[in-house]
Amino acid sequence: MDAERAEPTRRPTRQEIAAAVGRGLPDVIGPGLRVLFCGFNPGLYSAAVGEPFARRGSRFWPALHGAGFTDRELRSWEGDELLRQGLGITSLVNRATARAAELTSAELVAGVTGLAVKARRYRPGWVAILGVTAYRIAFARPTAGLGPQPDRLGPARVWVLPNPSGLNAHFPLPALTAEFAKLRQATGP
Repeated sequence: MDAERAEPTRRPTRQEIAAAVGRGLPDVIGPGLRVLFCGFNPGLYSAAVGEPFARRGSRFWPALHGAGFTDRELRSWEGDELLRQGLGITSLVNRATARAAELTSAELVAGVTGLAVKARRYRPGWVAILGVTAYRIAFARPTAGLGPQPDRLGPARVWVLPNPSGLNAHFPLPALTAEFAKLRQATGP
């Protein structure tokens, strides 16, 4: 993302959201990030507006701020500010779906190759996979849990965080924020 935008003036229509099936999103990425957050794939709403975690109820932004990664709660259109704070966002599979369950195991596994290329090129300190299920499938680690992992992507260490989707009932916002805070502490000042 090269330019900051003002808050969107309108929400996409149902037709625009439905038309976003299969669309990708540009990465919010730059060299030397502290953390590159990696979601499963874009949701339809995000793809319709062209911004990651764009739905107003997204728990990603409050968890990021609550964990101390940002000095205020950012919004989906503030990619440049996210980069200034040493953080970025990408997707394992850059194909929008209504639910992550629509992705195939083969897509998740193939996504690791592209993620590794990004990690070697941009050299983040950490790559944080947002979802233990995606990590287990993509990295062939069926018993993996949350937290730091033995895998590396280029020079980057790998950490697994809970999926911030509101559908992840196992992690209400305070628990999600606590997991994000563990990674924040590991990244140093």
